[in-house]
Amino acid sequence: MEPYKHIAVFLAEFRRAARFLGLSLIGLSIGLFLISGNLLLVMQEHLEEQLYFFSVAGPFLAHVKVSIFGALYILMPWIMYVVWKGVGLPFGLTGRRLFWFVCATCLLFYAGTIFCYMITLPYGVSFLLGFQSEDLKAVISVGRFVNFVTVFILAFGIIFELPVFMVFCAGVGVSRKFFARNRRYAILIIAILAALLTPTPDVVNMALMGVPLYLLYEIGILIIRVFNLDRKQTRPPVR
Repeated sequence: MEPYKHIAVFLAEFRRAARFLGLSLIGLSIGLFLISGNLLLVMQEHLEEQLYFFSVAGPFLAHVKVSIFGALYILMPWIMYVVWKGVGLPFGLTGRRLFWFVCATCLLFYAGTIFCYMITLPYGVSFLLGFQSEDLKAVISVGRFVNFVTVFILAFGIIFELPVFMVFCAGVGVSRKFFARNRRYAILIIAILAALLTPTPDVVNMALMGVPLYLLYEIGILIIRVFNLDRKQTRPPVR
């Protein structure tokens, strides 16, 4: 199947689920808005920061952002199912294979978000605010605080799904040798991502993201090798 047809299949699958997914996102966001104050308080206490607002709508918008983030976080298994169903359909990714792809993707996503929330963010925030002094005190906007936390949590969740995407690539024709041969480029890309996505540019904080991500890269290669995924015949594409 030609690339543009793959895109057409994905868009068709996504269009079918978009309405219900959108309604679910709105409904769940409204529900979570009722407890968004508690959710924001949990994040604030976890990072031990005092927050302020500098506009009349600041607190309201912060609660809305927390609610939407919470809804996306809860609905991630459904979102992953829709994405993998659309992307994988032309390559025969259906049934049990689709189920395991969705499970693995969600497991790694939540593992990445928890790792970020429990380890990387506290260290990064502590490092950044360590430069304040008696004459230079931090005054943190609640809106920017929510943006900072939610963006990094989602980013970590997404990049931790690397092994699943490598396995998918192996299933559609990319060999294990390709990943093994390009390790040095993978290390370079991982280093760049760690520098861009971690809260601070120091070596320790970059390592907190870069080392797990490289280990996931090696795990992806190992999985492909153990199960000979790059040697198995893929199912005939859907026409």
